[in-house]
Amino acid sequence: MANTREQILHNPIVRERSLLRNVYLWMTGGLALTGVVAYFVASSPTLLNAIFGTPGVFLLLIFAELGLVIYISSRLEKMSAQTAVFSFIGYAAINGVVLSSVFLAYTGLTISNAFFTTAAAFAGMSLYGMTTKRSLDGMGQYLMMGLWGIIIASVINIFIGSATTYYLISYAAVLVFLGLTAWDTQKIKSWNESYGASMDEETYVKLSILGALKLYLDFINIFLYLLRIFGRRN
Repeated sequence: MANTREQILHNPIVRERSLLRNVYLWMTGGLALTGVVAYFVASSPTLLNAIFGTPGVFLLLIFAELGLVIYISSRLEKMSAQTAVFSFIGYAAINGVVLSSVFLAYTGLTISNAFFTTAAAFAGMSLYGMTTKRSLDGMGQYLMMGLWGIIIASVINIFIGSATTYYLISYAAVLVFLGLTAWDTQKIKSWNESYGASMDEETYVKLSILGALKLYLDFINIFLYLLRIFGRRN
């Protein structure tokens, strides 16, 4: 084990592949936890009533999610690896509770179609970000601008209530988050160059969690917006 870890620390290619593998493992674990929790909550009328029937509970969960994302992203360097791990697990679990409503709003066929389409599209864009020699930093700036545009348009459309705008936003959001998937994947690769030989076990775990959170958010958002699009057919 010691020899393997030493190899990772001193061989840039091996370390990069190990970091990416760890990121994908944590992301997959987070998605699995979210799915299990969502299905469990959706299967319990008591829990559904407690969460969605009690004023303030659902809103509290939303604020808890946002708080954990901000906490992990802004405090990563100062927190311990163990705290980062439990924060990510907590976020995935809370998100599962929030997303339990998906099982009530959409049919099983719509959910499965959206999930497998998301998985295929996500894998393709992540592979592109991993293998391309072109820097995606310039594209990333426009993608972030597009993301803010989607957020603003979504808020405005709450008051307008335009169905056409709703679906245009959904299509635009899928494209933006697919682009962010490639950009975030390339960014995770670049961390290997930035931290280099200083990547000890603590740094390795925390970067894995931060990378997993980025890709997890990309995947979830693609999935949710595809649900909107596919659900329109029903």
